[in-house]
Amino acid sequence: MLVDDIKRRITAAMKAGNTVEKDILRLAYGEVQTAEARGAAVTDEGVTAIVRKLIKSNEETIAATPEGDAKRLLAEENAVLASLLPKSMSVSDIVAALAPVRDAIKAAGNDGQATGAAMKHLKASGAVVNGKDVTEAVKQIRA
Repeated sequence: MLVDDIKRRITAAMKAGNTVEKDILRLAYGEVQTAEARGAAVTDEGVTAIVRKLIKSNEETIAATPEGDAKRLLAEENAVLASLLPKSMSVSDIVAALAPVRDAIKAAGNDGQATGAAMKHLKASGAVVNGKDVTEAVKQIRA
């Protein structure tokens, strides 16, 4: 499970003296424990959602922070958090995966409906995708 991976990486970061990795992983683990304490059964999907929330929070802070050490630290934290997430498909991979529903995407009334059809197909196949990448792939198909 992803929680076990986080615990193992915290220990490794402590032994290696990597304080940035140790601190951000401890924060992620603390969020998982908080969710568990609130009664939620935390699965890998739940842990992934927590990690994505932390990355989004850091990205918002990076956007509001002037250049400097704080921005570098947040970017380093995001790199550590991103390494926990499953790799998502690239735009070209998504275009290829959408080949079976290409006609439905082209026939859709607008980009929103086309993206909905694409997401339905990708989720049914268990693909790990980023919504922005799916939107770009749909635009390429409809062009």
